[in-house]
Amino acid sequence: MLDKIKLYIIEDYLLTRTTYKHHFTKYNDFEVLGDYETAEEGLEALQKKPADVVLMDLGLPHMNGLEATKIISRKFPNTKVIVLTSHERDEEIFASLSSGAHAYALKDIYLPDLCNVIKEVQKGAVWIDPRIARMALSVFPKPASTDFDNLYNYKKKLEINLSEREKEILKLIVEGKSNTEIADIIMISPHTAKSHVCKILSKLSVPDRVQAAVMAVQYDLLK
Repeated sequence: MLDKIKLYIIEDYLLTRTTYKHHFTKYNDFEVLGDYETAEEGLEALQKKPADVVLMDLGLPHMNGLEATKIISRKFPNTKVIVLTSHERDEEIFASLSSGAHAYALKDIYLPDLCNVIKEVQKGAVWIDPRIARMALSVFPKPASTDFDNLYNYKKKLEINLSEREKEILKLIVEGKSNTEIADIIMISPHTAKSHVCKILSKLSVPDRVQAAVMAVQYDLLK
């Protein structure tokens, strides 16, 4: 039997916390270790008992969700953060991902879909709510010129050191595959898959898989 995914819920609105917690009790895949109104309470709980995934609201009293996400990313690197918010502003999407969040979902997400997102994130995938994915593209840097030749040269400069295998793996990153899934698909070990992903991030000069995926789509790097 697979271990349950251990969750913390950090959300200041009691009804929302209760709704999430009640929903997860319907599934054998999850165990809610605790739910908290403030980031400070959630961080204290993490210190005492680590979790696999934290569902994080942004608009919290006192310390906000972004600051809490940064702390979790730094102090608890094995804990994934899923931002659950009603905010759709591009600067908050960028700030969340830059702070170390592994997923950005709107609060009205269909709850069974949220369960699937949690499972994928736990396996190493990154996820952005499809309803705001196009907006997310807008927060990443664009080349100074939209002239076709300049764009082509920019693309060539980016991809010059990407091997065919790395392009194949980058395509799977765009599809939201975890390291384990990448390993299974192209028949390599998870350790080797992780090594390839790290090299791709380094070559593209991006800090995480989300930005690598966005850059791949934005600059058409997979062709």
